[in-house]
Amino acid sequence: MFWGCDHHHHGHHHHAGPRGPRGGPFGRGRAGLGGGPPGWWGDWFGGPPLRADRGGVRYLVLDVLAERARHGYEVIQAIEQRSGDAYRPSPGVIYPTLQMLEELGHARVNEADGRKVYEITDAGREDLKANREYVDEFYERFAETSWERFAEDFGDVMKRVGSLMKLLRHAMRRGRLTPAVLARTVKILDKAAADIEELLDEDPEKRAGRRP
Repeated sequence: MFWGCDHHHHGHHHHAGPRGPRGGPFGRGRAGLGGGPPGWWGDWFGGPPLRADRGGVRYLVLDVLAERARHGYEVIQAIEQRSGDAYRPSPGVIYPTLQMLEELGHARVNEADGRKVYEITDAGREDLKANREYVDEFYERFAETSWERFAEDFGDVMKRVGSLMKLLRHAMRRGRLTPAVLARTVKILDKAAADIEELLDEDPEKRAGRRP
């Protein structure tokens, strides 16, 4: 529940993706930053660009194809959007991966408007299912660092949340936070949370086309 602030703690899992010498499937990371290959933190700390494992890209591709059929450029866009615009795979990585998935029988190709459109097969879904933890952890790493990356923008949200809490504390001290007012406040917050959840669940491409 959004306002309940439920926290889910994840234990240690074994991942089916390629493994580095340290730090799980993402290889060696910087000390104190939870693993990741050299360059994982590059965009934030001045190192090389962010990237995925060479062998793990296929699972990211299958993940976006499982949502719907896409052509190559749409695959790149979808992965970029899911990483919060922090990771954009190059065409030189994605197109060979799509060809490999086709050869493996994990994706099939159809022609649409003169372009190749890739669709996941049952074998591809099984491969993705077996490596779901790899995909989830890949995107979780970006989510964990997004606080630093987007602190300035997210600060506007936290400022408003803080103002709301200050307002409620002030009302409580003055005796204005009656059961009736509190009940209405909860309804307003639940409605706001539902609206935000609906916004987050929208197709990213549809949301990108909406005017602010």
